[in-house]
Amino acid sequence: MKIVMIEPINISLLKIEEYRQRLEVEGHQLIAYSNRAENESEMIKRAEDADILIIANQPLSAEVINSCQNLKMISVAFTGYDHIAVEACQKNDILVSNASGYANQAVAELVFGLAIDLMRKMKESDQAVRAAKTRKGLIGNELAGKNFGIIGFGSIGQKTASIAKAFGCNILVDNHKKYKAGEEMGVEYLAVDALLKKADVLSLHLPLKKSTKNLIDAEKIALMKKTAILINTARGPVVNSKDLAEALNNDVIAGAGIDVFEMEPPIPKNHPLLNAKNTILTPHTAFATEEAFLKRAEIVFANIEKWLTGDPQNVIS
Repeated sequence: MKIVMIEPINISLLKIEEYRQRLEVEGHQLIAYSNRAENESEMIKRAEDADILIIANQPLSAEVINSCQNLKMISVAFTGYDHIAVEACQKNDILVSNASGYANQAVAELVFGLAIDLMRKMKESDQAVRAAKTRKGLIGNELAGKNFGIIGFGSIGQKTASIAKAFGCNILVDNHKKYKAGEEMGVEYLAVDALLKKADVLSLHLPLKKSTKNLIDAEKIALMKKTAILINTARGPVVNSKDLAEALNNDVIAGAGIDVFEMEPPIPKNHPLLNAKNTILTPHTAFATEEAFLKRAEIVFANIEKWLTGDPQNVIS
């Protein structure tokens, strides 16, 4: 089988060589590109003879997929797969597996980095020290005892909840689906609107679908407490950025920590959140730790090896 890593997945050349040797022993070929293709024509050139593709979060269109006559399997080095033309994969009988679970810890940890930064005014405190000022106006709030709301209670949402529990928070979860882990942690299940009204911190962990696009808009934000903060490490379009920026600038809520946008960074200079008050913006780094990248690579290649033996895992299509 010809296996093509169409874009880098943030592991060392030494690690790639280990995987290459592992696959060659079984008679397979691995071609790994060290940069992203600049356009679809280049993507087609790289992928057209591949039996298996490895891709991270670069969009993979139906045009590229339909050009790959030998393609049988795609191993996505990401949890989300909305950047893959899944319908084209289904039409061409191409199996798709994702790397679910690799960044649970990384994403959950950044949630609390953003939350604590906002609640304890870390950015402003740093600026105050550098400007020879005191803590005046910088008295923050503790996480302990706060209502920590989570919308999207999959593996990352559950990991986030477990950390929130350790901080002494009351865990609120949308009642879309109930999990055993929620029962063990003693979470309170609420309808979304009720959760929004009660949460002191709202953390989003849901996939991007038609039903979740712009889920958090002006109407939903208006339900939240004026002292609440919003954290989005899920998908950018789940939140209406324009509505959020207006809400922040009008003190409808107290702050927001945003790691994801409608596009991959760099974001345009006129993006509404760049001029919003009380925000911390990070360039889609929630998943990006050295530990997570190593876990991700292991899952990506395990997906391929399991598929080759007729026992596919992490199948999404």
